[in-house]
Amino acid sequence: MSFNGKKELSTWSPLSKPFFRSLWIANVVSFIGTWMRDVGVSWLMTSLTPSAFMVAIVQTATMLPFFLLALPAGALADILDRRRLLLFSQLWMSVAALGLGIVTIIGLTTPLVLLAFTFLLSIGAALNAPAWQAIIPELVSRKELSAAITLGSVGFNIARAVAPALGGFVVGLMGAGATFILNALTFSGVMMVLKRWRRETHESALPAERLMGAMRVGVRYVRNDPKIQAALVHIGVFSLLSSALWAFLPVLARTHAGLTAVGYGGLLGFFGVGGLLGATFIPQMKRAASANVLTIGITFAFALVFLTLSVARYFPILALAMCVGGAGWMVLLSMLSTVIQAVSPAWVRGRIVAVYMLVFFGGLAGGGALWGAVASWTGIPIAFAVAAGCLVVGGIVTYPFTLTEGEGLDLRPSEVWGGTTHIAEGMELEEKPILVIVEYTIKPGDGAGFIKAAGDLKSIRLRDGAIRWNLFHDVSDPSSYVESFIVESWVEHLRQHERLTISDKEIMDRVRDFHSGEQGLRVRHFVLEPVSAEKGKGTEGRPPVFGRRP
Repeated sequence: MSFNGKKELSTWSPLSKPFFRSLWIANVVSFIGTWMRDVGVSWLMTSLTPSAFMVAIVQTATMLPFFLLALPAGALADILDRRRLLLFSQLWMSVAALGLGIVTIIGLTTPLVLLAFTFLLSIGAALNAPAWQAIIPELVSRKELSAAITLGSVGFNIARAVAPALGGFVVGLMGAGATFILNALTFSGVMMVLKRWRRETHESALPAERLMGAMRVGVRYVRNDPKIQAALVHIGVFSLLSSALWAFLPVLARTHAGLTAVGYGGLLGFFGVGGLLGATFIPQMKRAASANVLTIGITFAFALVFLTLSVARYFPILALAMCVGGAGWMVLLSMLSTVIQAVSPAWVRGRIVAVYMLVFFGGLAGGGALWGAVASWTGIPIAFAVAAGCLVVGGIVTYPFTLTEGEGLDLRPSEVWGGTTHIAEGMELEEKPILVIVEYTIKPGDGAGFIKAAGDLKSIRLRDGAIRWNLFHDVSDPSSYVESFIVESWVEHLRQHERLTISDKEIMDRVRDFHSGEQGLRVRHFVLEPVSAEKGKGTEGRPPVFGRRP
């Protein structure tokens, strides 16, 4: 899907909205506090123990909650009020940072205590992340979405450029405990802005989804939406292969380039500068090329960065390579995040963002282990060269997975109920599977077109709650077709009606337009009635197992 000819807004245009501007500034301050805290944690751990293992496991305590809580956090972001969930997670992190600051100042922090508080802080961050990403389309218009997502990355890079030096100054002047206290205070700004937000909510007459069921629905939606799958393929391959940068850069800087800690920090700084430059040129780049062309171009550019890092030893060349890498990183991640959010309906957006984050962080974690194993056999320069070759292959392999920002999609709820709610009155059907039958009469010459249109309808049914879908053709009557799908419960079937978007309804109407019978479509609903088989009587009467293919 090409961006050519599409009018792009300036990267900074969403800041003209007062609430978005206030929230963005508060979030940048919070990012600065978090980076300062990370400096304090790393410095304090090296002061508490000489164990390299304990120092390294801080990263594990930081990342583990994101793997454990990504899907639950995404489901909570969809079934709870996102504003309240964000307030809770911000308060959680503020209290945890304050507690760590107090125990550190009074001298009670041990390595295990530090790890425990780090883990608690990451739990709050993991709960916060999907909900935070999911609210962005609620704060800006659709045409401003890409710029708003880019601004989030810009704020992160600003904090990364400023906070480490500031954190080091605070640690040297007042100790690590002061960075934790300051971090606790920075969360209060975000909470104050969120408290002022009067978020529009859409109340449902149906009971709230249960956590496990909501997680299954989210995974099922991703599994049946090619647009989301395309973005996941791109980010999964890129994060897996580009992770070599973060796995090798510290060792490369120290042992191969002979840089000091200041020089290593300088390389990271140039990566951040590149990110800021990349953010500035995102609108022009989108006007010049399609999303897929940009993706493969950035992937090839990263390959050149890796080749440069594998042979260069002088700081100016390394800094230039890092600057190019930072620009590519910013543009690619901003573009893929925009794709994910632009094609995700509001009711499932938190879960889709969670899956995206899981794939991204999983690729970074898995790639670190992969490239570490490669480097143990070949050495770091050759491992960088191998990673460069893999990036070229990865860019070519992922190119056919077409990216789209959902041009023409209308993801607002269609508010179509279909007149079936009365069937559930006085009946306990929540836990019983429902079989839905839709009967079509199709003119003989329209069969091929109907079947093609029904393929799009199949994706909608499966995304929105069906656990099995089929289309049958009557062998004795060429004009008779039957669509059938199974839903886990009556309540889940009613949710299908709530989840139907305006674009989905257009597809459904296109399928129904093929119906040529004198009567309207006949839709029937059947509830499972379990039947027990008598012993010794074989399998007759055994209740069917829905959702399992024979």
